Amino acid sequence: MQQWEPVHRSRRRRRYRTFVFRPAAERARGRIVLAAILCGVIAFSIWRLGSYAADYARAREASGDLRGMYYGQLQETAPVAAATPTPPPQATPTATEPAAAQPTATRIPDKLPVVRYPDNPLLQPDERFARLRAEYGDVIGWLTIDGLLDEAVVQRDNIYYMTRDFRGQSNVNGALFLDEFVQLNTRPYTLIIYGHNMKTGAMFGGLRNYENLSFYRRNPFITFNTMYEEGRYVIFSVTRLSMEAEDERFFDIDSLDVRAPLRRSSTIQVLQQCSLIATGIDVRPDDQLLLLLTCVDDAGDRRIVAARRIRPDETEEALLKQAEQALQQP
Repeated sequence: MQQWEPVHRSRRRRRYRTFVFRPAAERARGRIVLAAILCGVIAFSIWRLGSYAADYARAREASGDLRGMYYGQLQETAPVAAATPTPPPQATPTATEPAAAQPTATRIPDKLPVVRYPDNPLLQPDERFARLRAEYGDVIGWLTIDGLLDEAVVQRDNIYYMTRDFRGQSNVNGALFLDEFVQLNTRPYTLIIYGHNMKTGAMFGGLRNYENLSFYRRNPFITFNTMYEEGRYVIFSVTRLSMEAEDERFFDIDSLDVRAPLRRSSTIQVLQQCSLIATGIDVRPDDQLLLLLTCVDDAGDRRIVAARRIRPDETEEALLKQAEQALQQP
């Protein structure tokens, strides 16, 4: 009868201890380390979510307080109805005086003229903004889209208010701010306002709604009042374009700041052709433009909602009917 030799059993036990017990201990330590990492990640995520929620709450509270100051002052001052421009008297043709000839097409100037504020040539700040600026000196305007946003607009540089609210306090929501290169001493031909695309809908998070045709048809107007004049605008384009020069979808936003009509016209055409919605709203190079910009998923892309000032000879009722006929672009 063959017998097992003890040495073989001891070798088997050593091999068993070496290849089974040690890896089990190492795996256990690995699980502990992994669990610790996961706990750390979860704790950090909870902290970040709590921080976002706290910032959102602080931003809402601060905006509400400022809104009370803005509209409180508005209520103290009796509202002034906008004057309706009176058409000049028309000469009545007589037998000895021939009827006036039909006007010919206006020649596009080589350079757009500097335009002063028609109702505020001395640049007197509106009483509402004078009160706001006494406490928050960077507040220069107020942006309103019915049912979507109602916020102050500040201006300093293009970095400061990305991580601060209008009071200058740290906040991930930031603030809505006017491009630092926009000068308000005369009426700008292009106003550019930036804001974060917050998932809560704060700041410019709600602009994503304009990619929906039905929303645009109901809400084609934007109000942007500066400290020097009030402004009412109609949206003519909703699009996403790249801000990176090497991208084939690059949009040269700086070309809208120039006073060269042909260059402005070609840039406006890009906005119209790339729009997700065919609004049918016409735009001229001498129209004052308002662009709302926010980031999207692609780091280099921006969502752009572009509007132009409503002209004196237009009515909102007619523009609303035109917006109701807008179509979704393929």
